Amino acid sequence: MNLRPLHDRVVVRRLEEERMSAGGIVIPDNATEKPSKGEVVAVGPGKRLDNGSVAALSVKVGEKVLFGKYSGTEVKVDGKEFVVLREEDLFAVIG
Repeated sequence: MNLRPLHDRVVVRRLEEERMSAGGIVIPDNATEKPSKGEVVAVGPGKRLDNGSVAALSVKVGEKVLFGKYSGTEVKVDGKEFVVLREEDLFAVIG
């Protein structure tokens, strides 16, 4: 993948959601919601502060994160779908 985020942005690949309900019913693709969990695949260098220094991001490549359902911008690179978000749009690190 040749995608390098700038500043405080993070590139996330969505993780697949379960396609079966608790009762054992299979949920079709068009009825499932977009997952709000993903794996960080790239991070920017950090947020530039008013004094000119750069504050490093607190997430690392490979970590699993939670983010808002409608957060970020969806992009397609080399046939794969990713979400580009600001670090502040991430809710938590799973793990």
